[in-house]
This record gives sequence, structure tokens and C-alpha cells, in this order.
Amino acid sequence: MEELYRQYKKLLLTLAYQMTGTWSDAEDAVQDVFMKVCNGNPAGLTEEPKAYLCKMVVNRCRDLYKSARRRRERYVGEWLPEPVPTSEDDPLNFLVRDELLSYAVLVLLEKLSPVERAVFVLREALGIEYVGIAKIIGKSEVNCRKIFSRAKEKMGISGEQRNVTETDREAWVRKFVSALEQNNTEQVICMLADDVVLISDGGGKVLAAIRPITYRDAVAKFLFGTFHKSSQHEGGIQLEMSEINGQIGLVIRLNEQVDTVALIHGEGYSIHHIYLIRNPEKLRFFNLSGVYEK
Repeated sequence: MEELYRQYKKLLLTLAYQMTGTWSDAEDAVQDVFMKVCNGNPAGLTEEPKAYLCKMVVNRCRDLYKSARRRRERYVGEWLPEPVPTSEDDPLNFLVRDELLSYAVLVLLEKLSPVERAVFVLREALGIEYVGIAKIIGKSEVNCRKIFSRAKEKMGISGEQRNVTETDREAWVRKFVSALEQNNTEQVICMLADDVVLISDGGGKVLAAIRPITYRDAVAKFLFGTFHKSSQHEGGIQLEMSEINGQIGLVIRLNEQVDTVALIHGEGYSIHHIYLIRNPEKLRFFNLSGVYEK
């Protein structure tokens, strides 16, 4: 059992995290599964341990769905998934980086039912074939294909997005940050798409926009206003680029404490979504470990 735990822990945490969007729920799901396995030692574990454990984790995450939905209905303002540092240098490297969906996709997963979310994560993130997914969720292979197609439609994913290399993406983010620091309004607005959306998650614990901010003039005004206000803070503002959820993101510090984690989603070289995670409860890993500047 210890060998199974060491072998599959990261995979199962990656699956559970993307199923729930919350690290504490992911940890609880994986822990509950291994406790149940230890107590029962089922035959399926010996025959196909990976598939059996994935099935148990998916079922546990689906059980957590109702309570999570109730919590989010009471949540103050917009709810965003909990970001996690994924730098190779980070001692908290507890996820399988190659099997992580982008942060923007994690946000879109909130539109799906538990079954749709399970099928999408198993197929798109973990790369499991439909015959394997069918065994995990207890539906036919044909049905799983239909569920996956329906999930993509709900999320508005067309597969026609322009691919940008990670090197280009990092340079692009640096250019955007530089424009903010230099108060270059024209450059910032030029990099924003006409239909850009900014979502800020404070959870009622810190100041944040209660509703999404749309259109580039309003988004630019909000960004410059927030940046200027933070710059007046004693000790100033420090912006660091780091790998977060497998992509380049920003860690914003005030007085050496992480104040905000920002993730930017673009299509081509236009920014379509900006996510600002400010709820202190969702920043615990960044304040615990520090984030390694690239």
C-alpha cells in the first residue's frame, strides 16, 4: 500500500485538484480514498491499480461537488480556483506538471457538471483513452465521447486558438508588466482584446472587484488604479514572474508578503482574461514556500 501511495499520489492529487479547483478538497479526496483502500483492499486494486484509484478519486470528488457548490453560492464576489506554484525548483512540487490544464481552462470547468468535468479532465489532462474513461465513470465509450464534446461546447473551446511558445509567452507577459510599471497606457490597451475580462477573487477577506470587469478601457483603468495604489504602499510593490499552474504568472508582493497572484490568458498575442487571486486562504503555498523568480 505504501508503494501504491508513493507511485500514484501525485497523479491522484493532480486529478483531484482539477476536479475540485481547491487544494484542500483534493487532499481530502486522495486521503479518503487511500484510507478506504487500506480498510478494504479490493480486488480491483491488484488488477488495474491506476484505473481503480482514479475511479475512486473521481467518485469521491463527485461526492464533494454538492458541498462545494453550496460554499460557492455563499462566497463573496467571484470564485476562482486556488493557484499552485509549479516551478521545478519549488519544494512543493506535488503535481504532475505535464498533466495540468491551464488556469483559464480550470476556470471554465466550473460551467460543467461533475460527470462532464471528470470526462474532460481524464481525457484532456491525463490523456486517458475513452475506453479507460468509460470504465472509470461507468458509462459507455460512445457516451463518454458525447460528454467530452458537450463539455467543450459548454466551455466554448473550439481548438482553433493560435499556439504561442512558452518562451514567447514569457516575453509577452514581461512586456505587459513593463508597460504597467512605466504607466504606458497606450501599450497596455493595445495588448488587451476588445472583449477582455478581468476577474478578481478576494473572498470577502480583502478588497476585490465584486463582479467581472469587462472591455479594455475599464480593465486598463482598474489595473493602473490598483498598481498606483499599491505603489504608494510602504515598502512599495514587488512583481515577480514565476511558473504557476504550469504557466508563467505574476506574484505581487507588498512588504514581502504575497498580496496577489495574477494569471493572464491570451489567444495569440491578445489578452482575453486576467485572473487576480487575492483571497489569503488561496495564497498559502506562495507565502509558505516563497516563489522563485525566473
